[in-house]
Amino acid sequence: MNSTTIITDTHTHLYSEEFDQDRDEMIQRAIDAGVTRFFIPAIDAAATQSMYDLEQNYPDNVFLMMGLHPTYVKDNYLDELKHVEAELAKRKFYAVGEIGIDLYWDKTHLKEQQIAFKRQIQLAKQYKLPIVIHCREAFDEIFAILEEEKSDDLFGIFHCFSGTHEQALQAISYNMKLGIGGVVTFKNGKIDQFLNQIELKHIVLETDSPYLAPIPYRGKRNESGYLVNVIAKLADIYDVSEEEIATITTQNSKDVFGI
Repeated sequence: MNSTTIITDTHTHLYSEEFDQDRDEMIQRAIDAGVTRFFIPAIDAAATQSMYDLEQNYPDNVFLMMGLHPTYVKDNYLDELKHVEAELAKRKFYAVGEIGIDLYWDKTHLKEQQIAFKRQIQLAKQYKLPIVIHCREAFDEIFAILEEEKSDDLFGIFHCFSGTHEQALQAISYNMKLGIGGVVTFKNGKIDQFLNQIELKHIVLETDSPYLAPIPYRGKRNESGYLVNVIAKLADIYDVSEEEIATITTQNSKDVFGI
Protein backbone atom coordinates (compact mmCIF):
# COMPACT_ATOMS: atom_id res chain seq x y z
CA MET A 1 0.00 0.00 0.00
CA ASN A 2 1.01 3.59 -0.64
CA SER A 3 2.82 5.07 2.37
CA THR A 4 0.50 8.10 2.33
CA THR A 5 -2.67 6.00 2.55
CA ILE A 6 -4.53 6.68 5.78
CA ILE A 7 -6.11 3.71 7.54
CA THR A 8 -8.74 4.26 10.22
CA ASP A 9 -9.51 1.92 13.10
CA THR A 10 -13.03 2.98 14.06
CA HIS A 11 -13.15 0.84 17.21
CA THR A 12 -10.19 0.05 19.42
CA HIS A 13 -9.83 -0.18 23.21
CA LEU A 14 -6.28 1.18 23.32
CA TYR A 15 -6.65 1.97 27.04
CA SER A 16 -7.30 -1.70 27.87
CA GLU A 17 -5.09 -3.07 30.63
CA GLU A 18 -4.05 -5.80 28.19
CA PHE A 19 -1.82 -3.13 26.62
CA ASP A 20 -0.34 -1.82 29.88
CA GLN A 21 3.04 -3.49 29.26
CA ASP A 22 3.62 -2.24 25.71
CA ARG A 23 0.95 0.34 24.79
CA ASP A 24 3.28 2.86 23.13
CA GLU A 25 5.10 0.18 21.14
CA MET A 26 1.78 -1.33 20.01
CA ILE A 27 0.44 2.07 18.89
CA GLN A 28 3.73 2.78 17.10
CA ARG A 29 3.47 -0.58 15.27
CA ALA A 30 -0.01 0.43 14.10
CA ILE A 31 1.15 3.87 12.95
CA ASP A 32 4.08 2.24 11.10
CA ALA A 33 1.55 -0.02 9.36
CA GLY A 34 -0.40 3.07 8.20
CA VAL A 35 -3.15 2.96 10.85
CA THR A 36 -3.07 6.54 12.09
CA ARG A 37 -6.65 7.26 13.22
CA PHE A 38 -7.98 5.51 16.31
CA PHE A 39 -11.57 5.91 17.53
CA ILE A 40 -11.90 4.89 21.16
CA PRO A 41 -15.19 3.55 22.55
CA ALA A 42 -16.11 4.16 26.17
CA ILE A 43 -17.10 1.33 28.53
CA ASP A 44 -18.10 2.91 31.84
CA ALA A 45 -17.03 5.70 34.22
CA ALA A 46 -14.02 3.71 35.42
CA ALA A 47 -12.48 3.88 31.92
CA THR A 48 -12.85 7.63 31.41
CA GLN A 49 -9.57 8.87 32.90
CA SER A 50 -7.46 6.34 30.99
CA MET A 51 -9.17 7.48 27.78
CA TYR A 52 -8.27 11.10 28.52
CA ASP A 53 -4.66 10.10 29.25
CA LEU A 54 -4.48 8.31 25.91
CA GLU A 55 -5.83 11.34 24.07
CA GLN A 56 -3.29 13.57 25.81
CA ASN A 57 -0.43 11.31 24.68
CA TYR A 58 -1.70 10.98 21.08
CA PRO A 59 -3.70 14.17 20.36
CA ASP A 60 -3.39 13.85 16.57
CA ASN A 61 -4.38 10.19 16.39
CA VAL A 62 -6.90 9.46 19.13
CA PHE A 63 -10.59 10.42 18.97
CA LEU A 64 -12.83 9.63 21.92
CA MET A 65 -16.41 8.43 22.27
CA MET A 66 -18.52 8.63 25.42
CA GLY A 67 -21.12 6.08 26.49
CA LEU A 68 -22.13 3.17 28.69
CA HIS A 69 -21.42 -0.30 27.28
CA PRO A 70 -24.42 -2.65 27.59
CA THR A 71 -22.58 -5.33 29.57
CA TYR A 72 -21.78 -2.66 32.17
CA VAL A 73 -25.45 -1.76 32.63
CA LYS A 74 -25.96 -2.91 36.22
CA ASP A 75 -28.09 -1.78 39.15
CA ASN A 76 -26.18 1.55 39.26
CA TYR A 77 -26.82 2.28 35.57
CA LEU A 78 -28.60 5.58 36.25
CA ASP A 79 -25.45 6.90 37.98
CA GLU A 80 -23.41 5.71 35.01
CA LEU A 81 -25.75 7.49 32.61
CA LYS A 82 -25.39 10.68 34.66
CA HIS A 83 -21.62 10.39 34.17
CA VAL A 84 -22.11 10.05 30.39
CA GLU A 85 -24.38 13.11 30.36
CA ALA A 86 -21.93 15.17 32.44
CA GLU A 87 -18.94 14.30 30.23
CA LEU A 88 -20.85 15.02 27.01
CA ALA A 89 -21.82 18.44 28.39
CA LYS A 90 -18.21 19.18 29.30
CA ARG A 91 -16.20 18.61 26.13
CA LYS A 92 -16.06 17.38 22.54
CA PHE A 93 -16.59 13.72 21.67
CA TYR A 94 -16.87 12.13 18.24
CA ALA A 95 -19.64 9.61 19.00
CA VAL A 96 -21.86 8.18 21.70
CA GLY A 97 -20.59 4.65 22.09
CA GLU A 98 -20.34 1.96 22.53
CA ILE A 99 -24.00 1.49 23.36
CA GLY A 100 -26.59 -1.16 22.66
CA ILE A 101 -27.85 -4.49 23.96
CA ASP A 102 -25.93 -7.65 24.83
CA LEU A 103 -27.89 -10.78 25.74
CA TYR A 104 -24.95 -13.16 25.35
CA TRP A 105 -23.60 -12.93 28.89
CA ASP A 106 -26.63 -11.97 30.89
CA LYS A 107 -30.31 -11.32 30.24
CA THR A 108 -31.23 -10.10 33.73
CA HIS A 109 -30.74 -6.40 32.92
CA LEU A 110 -32.46 -6.37 29.52
CA LYS A 111 -34.97 -3.71 30.58
CA GLU A 112 -32.21 -1.46 31.94
CA GLN A 113 -30.13 -2.06 28.79
CA GLN A 114 -33.08 -0.98 26.65
CA ILE A 115 -33.59 2.18 28.72
CA ALA A 116 -29.86 3.02 28.61
CA PHE A 117 -29.65 2.43 24.84
CA LYS A 118 -32.65 4.64 24.13
CA ARG A 119 -31.49 7.39 26.47
CA GLN A 120 -28.05 7.46 24.89
CA ILE A 121 -29.48 7.60 21.37
CA GLN A 122 -31.39 10.66 22.48
CA LEU A 123 -28.19 12.21 23.86
CA ALA A 124 -26.46 11.56 20.54
CA LYS A 125 -29.26 13.37 18.72
CA GLN A 126 -29.07 16.25 21.19
CA TYR A 127 -25.33 16.65 20.51
CA LYS A 128 -25.68 15.82 16.80
CA LEU A 129 -23.30 12.87 17.19
CA PRO A 130 -23.24 9.40 15.64
CA ILE A 131 -23.89 6.32 17.77
CA VAL A 132 -21.69 3.23 17.81
CA ILE A 133 -23.77 0.13 18.47
CA HIS A 134 -22.74 -2.99 20.38
CA CYS A 135 -25.10 -5.85 19.53
CA ARG A 136 -24.71 -9.41 20.73
CA GLU A 137 -27.55 -11.90 20.33
CA ALA A 138 -29.88 -8.90 20.31
CA PHE A 139 -30.62 -7.90 16.71
CA ASP A 140 -34.41 -7.89 17.22
CA GLU A 141 -34.18 -5.86 20.43
CA ILE A 142 -31.79 -3.34 18.86
CA PHE A 143 -33.78 -2.99 15.65
CA ALA A 144 -36.98 -2.40 17.67
CA ILE A 145 -35.37 0.63 19.36
CA LEU A 146 -33.78 1.92 16.13
CA GLU A 147 -37.22 1.69 14.51
CA GLU A 148 -38.68 3.87 17.28
CA GLU A 149 -35.79 6.34 17.08
CA LYS A 150 -35.18 6.43 13.34
CA SER A 151 -34.80 9.91 11.87
CA ASP A 152 -32.36 11.95 9.80
CA ASP A 153 -30.33 12.69 12.93
CA LEU A 154 -29.94 9.00 13.82
CA PHE A 155 -26.73 7.68 12.23
CA GLY A 156 -23.57 5.83 13.14
CA ILE A 157 -21.84 2.45 13.06
CA PHE A 158 -23.06 -1.05 13.75
CA HIS A 159 -19.85 -2.17 15.42
CA CYS A 160 -18.51 -5.69 14.85
CA PHE A 161 -21.34 -6.51 12.46
CA SER A 162 -21.93 -10.25 12.46
CA GLY A 163 -25.48 -10.63 11.19
CA THR A 164 -27.11 -11.88 8.00
CA HIS A 165 -27.35 -10.10 4.64
CA GLU A 166 -30.93 -9.11 5.50
CA GLN A 167 -29.84 -7.71 8.90
CA ALA A 168 -27.02 -5.80 7.17
CA LEU A 169 -29.51 -4.11 4.85
CA GLN A 170 -31.77 -3.32 7.80
CA ALA A 171 -28.87 -1.74 9.73
CA ILE A 172 -27.96 0.35 6.65
CA SER A 173 -31.60 1.48 6.37
CA TYR A 174 -31.15 3.21 9.77
CA ASN A 175 -28.16 5.23 8.46
CA MET A 176 -25.64 2.81 9.97
CA LYS A 177 -22.30 1.83 8.49
CA LEU A 178 -21.16 -1.75 9.15
CA GLY A 179 -18.04 -2.07 11.30
CA ILE A 180 -15.97 -4.90 9.80
CA GLY A 181 -12.98 -6.44 11.59
CA GLY A 182 -11.31 -9.74 12.38
CA VAL A 183 -14.50 -11.81 12.07
CA VAL A 184 -14.43 -11.37 8.28
CA THR A 185 -11.22 -13.43 8.20
CA PHE A 186 -12.67 -16.36 10.21
CA LYS A 187 -13.65 -19.59 8.43
CA ASN A 188 -16.97 -19.59 10.31
CA GLY A 189 -17.48 -15.82 10.23
CA LYS A 190 -20.18 -16.08 7.51
CA ILE A 191 -20.27 -12.35 6.68
CA ASP A 192 -17.63 -12.87 3.97
CA GLN A 193 -20.25 -14.83 1.99
CA PHE A 194 -22.49 -11.83 1.26
CA LEU A 195 -20.30 -8.79 1.97
CA ASN A 196 -19.51 -8.15 -1.70
CA GLN A 197 -23.23 -7.50 -2.24
CA ILE A 198 -22.98 -4.57 0.21
CA GLU A 199 -21.48 -1.45 -1.38
CA LEU A 200 -18.16 -0.34 0.12
CA LYS A 201 -19.66 3.05 0.95
CA HIS A 202 -21.46 1.31 3.84
CA ILE A 203 -18.31 -0.23 5.37
CA VAL A 204 -15.86 1.02 7.99
CA LEU A 205 -12.87 -0.86 9.41
CA GLU A 206 -12.27 -1.75 13.05
CA THR A 207 -10.21 -4.10 15.16
CA ASP A 208 -12.05 -4.06 18.52
CA SER A 209 -8.60 -4.72 19.93
CA PRO A 210 -7.57 -6.35 22.21
CA TYR A 211 -10.44 -8.66 21.13
CA LEU A 212 -11.26 -10.53 17.90
CA ALA A 213 -7.82 -10.74 16.31
CA PRO A 214 -7.92 -11.63 12.60
CA ILE A 215 -6.35 -14.72 11.06
CA PRO A 216 -3.44 -15.57 11.52
CA TYR A 217 -3.57 -14.15 15.07
CA ARG A 218 -6.97 -15.56 16.01
CA GLY A 219 -7.17 -16.34 19.73
CA LYS A 220 -4.26 -14.02 20.54
CA ARG A 221 -4.34 -10.39 21.67
CA ASN A 222 -5.50 -8.14 18.86
CA GLU A 223 -3.93 -4.78 18.05
CA SER A 224 -4.77 -1.92 15.71
CA GLY A 225 -1.90 -2.69 13.34
CA TYR A 226 -3.57 -5.99 12.44
CA LEU A 227 -6.15 -3.98 10.50
CA VAL A 228 -3.96 -4.59 7.44
CA ASN A 229 -4.99 -8.27 7.61
CA VAL A 230 -8.64 -7.24 7.49
CA ILE A 231 -7.93 -4.92 4.54
CA ALA A 232 -6.23 -7.78 2.66
CA LYS A 233 -9.30 -9.98 3.14
CA LEU A 234 -11.69 -7.22 2.04
CA ALA A 235 -9.59 -6.50 -1.06
CA ASP A 236 -10.01 -10.16 -1.89
CA ILE A 237 -13.78 -10.16 -1.23
CA TYR A 238 -14.44 -6.97 -3.22
CA ASP A 239 -11.80 -7.67 -5.87
CA VAL A 240 -10.27 -4.21 -5.55
CA SER A 241 -6.87 -2.98 -4.33
CA GLU A 242 -6.00 -2.72 -0.64
CA GLU A 243 -5.40 0.96 -1.35
CA GLU A 244 -9.00 1.39 -2.43
CA ILE A 245 -10.35 -0.43 0.65
CA ALA A 246 -8.28 1.81 2.95
CA THR A 247 -9.18 5.04 1.12
CA ILE A 248 -12.94 4.42 0.88
CA THR A 249 -13.31 3.17 4.45
CA THR A 250 -11.33 6.11 5.84
CA GLN A 251 -13.57 8.50 3.89
CA ASN A 252 -16.61 6.65 5.31
CA SER A 253 -15.23 7.11 8.82
CA LYS A 254 -14.85 10.86 8.15
CA ASP A 255 -18.45 11.01 6.96
CA VAL A 256 -19.63 9.40 10.21
CA PHE A 257 -17.38 11.08 12.78
CA GLY A 258 -17.04 14.46 11.10
CA ILE A 259 -13.24 14.40 11.34
